[in-house]
Amino acid sequence: MAQNSNSNFKFSPWMSIGLVIVIFLTINLFSTGFDLSNPAPTTLSKFYQYLDKNQVEKVVFTNTKATVYLKKAALTDKAHDKVKNDVLGKLNTKGPHYFTEIGDLKTFQENLQKASSEGKLTDYEKEPESMWGEIISMLLPILLLVGLWVFMMRRMSGGSGGGGGQIFSIGKSKAKLFDEKNDTRVTFENVAGLEGAKEEIQEIVEFLKTPEKYTSIGGKIPKGALLVGPPGTGKTLLAKAVAGEAKVPFFSLSGSDFVEMFVGVGASRVRDLFKQAKEKSPSIIFIDEIDAVGRARGKNNMTGANDERENTLNQLLTEMDGFGTNSNVIVLAATNRADVLDKALLRAGRFDRQIYVDLPDIRERKEIFEVHLKPLKKSEELDTEFLAKQTPGFSGADIANVCNEAALIAARKDKKAVDKQDFLDAVDRIIGGLEKKNKIVTPAEKRAIAIHEAGHATVSWMLEHAAPLVKVTIVPRGQSLGAAWYLPEERLIVRPDQMLDEMCATMGGRAAEKVIFNEISTGALSDLEKVTRQARAMVTIYGLNDKLGNITYYDSTGQSDYNFSKPYSEETAKVIDTEIYKLIEEQYQRAIHILETNKEKLTQLADILIEKEVIFKDDLETIFGKRPFDKEEEIPAAE
Repeated sequence: MAQNSNSNFKFSPWMSIGLVIVIFLTINLFSTGFDLSNPAPTTLSKFYQYLDKNQVEKVVFTNTKATVYLKKAALTDKAHDKVKNDVLGKLNTKGPHYFTEIGDLKTFQENLQKASSEGKLTDYEKEPESMWGEIISMLLPILLLVGLWVFMMRRMSGGSGGGGGQIFSIGKSKAKLFDEKNDTRVTFENVAGLEGAKEEIQEIVEFLKTPEKYTSIGGKIPKGALLVGPPGTGKTLLAKAVAGEAKVPFFSLSGSDFVEMFVGVGASRVRDLFKQAKEKSPSIIFIDEIDAVGRARGKNNMTGANDERENTLNQLLTEMDGFGTNSNVIVLAATNRADVLDKALLRAGRFDRQIYVDLPDIRERKEIFEVHLKPLKKSEELDTEFLAKQTPGFSGADIANVCNEAALIAARKDKKAVDKQDFLDAVDRIIGGLEKKNKIVTPAEKRAIAIHEAGHATVSWMLEHAAPLVKVTIVPRGQSLGAAWYLPEERLIVRPDQMLDEMCATMGGRAAEKVIFNEISTGALSDLEKVTRQARAMVTIYGLNDKLGNITYYDSTGQSDYNFSKPYSEETAKVIDTEIYKLIEEQYQRAIHILETNKEKLTQLADILIEKEVIFKDDLETIFGKRPFDKEEEIPAAE
């Protein structure tokens, strides 16, 4: 360890300044000797009084100052109590005891000579002036000013005294460098699932490790790869794995690190970043959240052509297409908003590859669970395949959160290991929120909530394509007064009858209130929001409406975000509104019909829910019988 610390030692300019000061002080100390006396200042008139009283033994003086040594007998005088002891509290018989300014040197010498001839003074002598005191007094302020100036310069230039955001380093790149000296523990083994993305990323690492393998037959190394996908799917984790796997320098920074309030700073940082990368090539540059700087140019009408973000993007485009194919610098970038990126940034020659990092499927979720379960103390009977089925639509970050939340729940219950129920509770809490059992709910409100949730359960149980229910609770969670967990299929495409069945099941809560109480409440807000979004998507996005036909008003490029006019006429807008209303109303009436047919069973289910507060799939099978649409393997989720 000592060897390592010595190798990391760096000489600082402050050390040299401090060393000079210590040398001056040491010389001054040795020139004056080690003096433990405690001399006090006095006036010239009092000195002459001590001299007349025959109390002074010796005087040593220079041109301006005199040092006074008292006789041993004089120390018994109370007037000298302050100086009779030294700094250690012992009797100071040797002196000196006083010092004073002498004024006129000639007069002072005459008075000393007269006192000596009268026998009132034993000895006096004149010593030459010491030059060290003057030298130190002259040089010390200069040294302090030089030190202060060096300190300010280092602060402003982003040296050891300050960060890279100071005034002289404002155009420097903020990228963090990872190389063989850094401890990067994330490797491809830590990245579960994402087999396709890992394969492409791993190939990029191979490009840099053995470029001749690809260039020997005329191939060109790709210049960049863009990781695209929903939040939490592992884009940044993949980049960290590249830093851990690649034996080349890896520069990592965020897109927002280029943006600054000063004009031209972003472009300067881009230049500095690529300059560093070229100097250390082969190397990798990773820009996280590149949409912060790479948005399409000319879309913001409130700013002019000299927009700082656009200048930064222009410089980034130039740098990415400016270095040669043999410079061995590859740019990785990550974003979940690829639709807003500038087309020039996405073209071949800059980002040659777009790697889509999608939400994990059931097999990949199992692998992700196995990675995050390694540090946990878990029960032996815990089944990762069961956990994967419980979390459809969860990203890798969500699964990590579930594992951590399960461990916290187990610790809260004083368990020694995390078991299956802890994970189920963790999923419930993450999706629905924390249970609020102390929330005041009147009996009438409790029955209305039970009828609402029972309506969802009944309609979903009766429809083929609706996700069947796993669990219903009327215990308030988060902002909701009740919650229901379903078993949706993981579909790649969705057909109209499937969407309509889901909409009908969603409207089952409000329909149940209408059937039982003949009145509705505000409790269906989230349901109405969901079905309105689904109906609008059917009509305007997916072209699933007979009246409008095979047409979509969805723009995947994101250009429509900047338009001031709708892409359809006022007449078409009326048709869209009418068709959305008809879709929702038809499914609402369909749900009412199903519930009126099963009114007694609905009431029975609500009564059980009020009694138990939580019901499961078995309770529904007891009342309605086995669901004829059930498949062998279904994947649970929450509404």
